[in-house]
Amino acid sequence: MKIFVNDIRVYAYHGVMEQERVVGGWFRVSVEAEADSEKSSETDDLTDTVSYADLARVVCEEMKTASQLLEHVAGRIARRILHDYPTLLNATVRLTKENPPMGLNCNGAGVEITIKR
Repeated sequence: MKIFVNDIRVYAYHGVMEQERVVGGWFRVSVEAEADSEKSSETDDLTDTVSYADLARVVCEEMKTASQLLEHVAGRIARRILHDYPTLLNATVRLTKENPPMGLNCNGAGVEITIKR
């Protein structure tokens, strides 16, 4: 089973350019994690799974720590999810900077990382 949260919108201070780390900008983060769902599908008990609200909380907390590279932020989020929720098999994080300073009219640019146990 996959647990996911799509397009959490967060204002944060990530970027290579100093101005990005001072002024900040909008980011979108999507998280997907794989878990064994056999028990929770039978018990209907939240304690037998990982809540997508918990995944969203981790994203919001980790986005508060500024980094130059989006790869670093995405990797940090994925590793934290796997650390905090040992029943998960893997975590995928897709991190998009909504208005990257590269002189193009686009809907964002970013990275996606998958970390497995």
